[in-house]
Amino acid sequence: MLEWFTEVISYLAQLDIEEIEELLDRYSALGPIPGILLPTLEALIPILPLFVIVAANASAYGLWLGFAYSRIGAALGAFLVFMIANRFGTRVSDYLAKKHPKAELFFNWIKQRGFTPLFLLYSFPFTPSFVVNLAAGVCKVPLQVFLPALALGKSIMIMCMSLIGHDWQGFIFHPWRLILLALGLFILWYIGKRIE
Repeated sequence: MLEWFTEVISYLAQLDIEEIEELLDRYSALGPIPGILLPTLEALIPILPLFVIVAANASAYGLWLGFAYSRIGAALGAFLVFMIANRFGTRVSDYLAKKHPKAELFFNWIKQRGFTPLFLLYSFPFTPSFVVNLAAGVCKVPLQVFLPALALGKSIMIMCMSLIGHDWQGFIFHPWRLILLALGLFILWYIGKRIE
């Protein structure tokens, strides 16, 4: 049973955009389930390529549906990791503090600052979300702080990835679009800071 699971994970981790689009097309009769399930799995198994999954969703389902399915799946997976870490956080925290003493600094930073670091970390496309989810759960971040940071930050990250995946050639030929994305991230960070 374990061999089968590791083979499936290895297969999924090596997929490129075209292969994921083909996979989504093959299972299109299932509706949005594959588009939601793949980002959920990525949150639980961080070696899977989230950018490729989101880009394939945007390509296979269209920009807005692909964004919605990716966002739902990524948020669901992040919430599951958060809840597991919250439940078993003491054991994980003790293990990480012994293995990596600087991890305690990161946990304290997340705990003290709350919304802003979570929002910022979720907003950037290449932040290891699994680690952020784990840290938020271990730190016992309240749900009323975690859920808005997750919803807003993941929305921004998934939208950036979806836009790039849906029209990647446009970003190559029009680099000002990347500048607009960076400016939008800064404005949202500022608004989040003011709210906090």
